[in-house]
Amino acid sequence: MKLATFTQAGSTRIGVVRGEEIIDLSAAAPELPRDLIGFLSAGPRARQRAGEATSASGASIPLVDVKLESPILRPPKFLAVDLNYADYVAESGMEKPKFPTVFNKQSTCVTGPYDAVHLPRVSSALDYEGELAFVIGKRCRHVPRARVHEVIAGFCVHNDVSVRDWQLRVPTWTMGKSFDTHGPLGPWLTTSDEVGDPHALSIRTLVNDEARQSSNTKELIFDCYALVEHITSAFTLEVGDVIATGTPSGVGVSMKPPRWLVAGDVVRIEIENLGFLQNEIVPEPEETARF
Repeated sequence: MKLATFTQAGSTRIGVVRGEEIIDLSAAAPELPRDLIGFLSAGPRARQRAGEATSASGASIPLVDVKLESPILRPPKFLAVDLNYADYVAESGMEKPKFPTVFNKQSTCVTGPYDAVHLPRVSSALDYEGELAFVIGKRCRHVPRARVHEVIAGFCVHNDVSVRDWQLRVPTWTMGKSFDTHGPLGPWLTTSDEVGDPHALSIRTLVNDEARQSSNTKELIFDCYALVEHITSAFTLEVGDVIATGTPSGVGVSMKPPRWLVAGDVVRIEIENLGFLQNEIVPEPEETARF
């Protein structure tokens, strides 16, 4: 099932993507929550009802007539992982990590799969990172690897947009990873049963149709299950938490000289079975100043 958050006619709600249309669950099953965190929290019965509702008449809308939002509008936690692809480790010349390097992105960075990404006023060192992300569907702690599949609601595509000079000038990376609009996520949440093996998916990043990253999630050093087992050893994961799994080789900062994103660039990230993101880089608008 492909679960999407969308806006249409001034209203934001959730639906099930089926081909080139979306089944509006607020019309087909109005008793269900209208946001994805609420829907996932309602458990298997909500998903079963959503499946039944896809055959409802009068509830389908052409995808071209809606605006797709990030599936999770404001994740309770947004965690990401550094240096987690074998090919990226080789490219960087660094040692293979013994443990996952987990850091925070602020949830206010989240934006939709086709929304503009801002080139910050305070930096020109803007970079892309195509990543597989997954969403937690059940509150959990101390989850053994063999049961992690029970707590993952589904998977989506992520661009871990990075402001490299802000990221690298201090030991912690929250600032350089959390600028507004620097967390494109989507295009929808694909439930695990439709993904297949999440650790055998091709992943590709293109900038202006030029392939920059091309890899496979089999290159992950710490896979999705290992990450959940590790993270929940320390703290509770909640419904709607997003975990981004790291990026493969080919990022702009590793090129000689570095190739930063500039206004007008279009970044497209594709992951097998999950769809794609496509975001244009635009100068940060003046109206972002709010006080």
